[in-house]
Amino acid sequence: MHGEYKVPGGKLVVVDLDDEGGVLRDVRVAGDFFLEPDEALTAIDQALEGAPSDTDTAGLTARVEAALPEGTVMYGLTAEGVAVAVRRALAQATDWTDYDWQLIHESPQSPALHMALDQVLTEEVAAGRRAPTLRVWEWDSPAVIIGSFQSLGNEVDPTGAARHGVTVVRRISGGGAMFVERANTITYSLSVPASLVSGLSFADSYAYLDDWVLTALGDMGIKAWYVPLNDIASKEGKIAGAAQKRLAQGGGAVLHHVTMSYDIDVDKMLDVLRIGKEKMSDKGTRSARKRVDPLRRQTGLPRGEVIERMIASFRGRYGLTEGGVTPEEMARAEELALSRYSSEEWTARVP
Repeated sequence: MHGEYKVPGGKLVVVDLDDEGGVLRDVRVAGDFFLEPDEALTAIDQALEGAPSDTDTAGLTARVEAALPEGTVMYGLTAEGVAVAVRRALAQATDWTDYDWQLIHESPQSPALHMALDQVLTEEVAAGRRAPTLRVWEWDSPAVIIGSFQSLGNEVDPTGAARHGVTVVRRISGGGAMFVERANTITYSLSVPASLVSGLSFADSYAYLDDWVLTALGDMGIKAWYVPLNDIASKEGKIAGAAQKRLAQGGGAVLHHVTMSYDIDVDKMLDVLRIGKEKMSDKGTRSARKRVDPLRRQTGLPRGEVIERMIASFRGRYGLTEGGVTPEEMARAEELALSRYSSEEWTARVP
């Protein structure tokens, strides 16, 4: 069995092993990390040898930590990273490069249609009828997208939304409200097979699916990092927020979507969103104005070029074929946009 895991902000860890009678055998850890002393690698292999194959990530991490020689130095590697790679091997997880990725980047669409497309495309991936897909959104109007479990009344000021012509929609994933405008926001979705995140905890899957965009931002001069559970930030402030939905039908699939701030009209956002004191405290800041630092200021690049560079970075790492929404997928999405995502029953399901 073979498992790979890119440690967030670190290096690749590769584990090869056998599962014989419910225990780990012939465990071999490798990767492009740095480790001193040399015998620490042998100690890691030996610590995992004979471990019950149902040992969870925490248990495997503890075995590795206990076996490390005194004074061991790891760079780009963690004991937990080794444990995750083991779990991915046992789960027979797939890798990014196992797939022929498809890109969808089409003309501006309505907020409700974007919600529906996320659902339909991810269902198609789960059913095996669509390749894993990176979809870059274009908005035809300003919107607030609230999380699946948020209270509409607690999150959105209806008077402010009406004043600015903002459409409010509810997505199928959890998380917080996002304020978007056509020229000020970069949004993308990943619709991926569940096997891509096999062996990862829910929290680890966020970091794993966000790793490529951190590299893309780095190539544009932004040192960004993942902030658990679902933010991407730099020293200047929050850049993006992510959310996920896992679908069980078919072979299973994960929807992972991210909204990035290219530019932002803070006054308008504060007129539409009800951002409470508790949320400000949780983020360690006293002002909503200081929470978000747009990509326009940090990169100095036009929005279109930022998107092009992100797509090029993804293509360079994993490959990416130009594609589109099929007529059948669009017909289903348009029906869902009308019957579900534009309905008061869905949008206000948590009043």
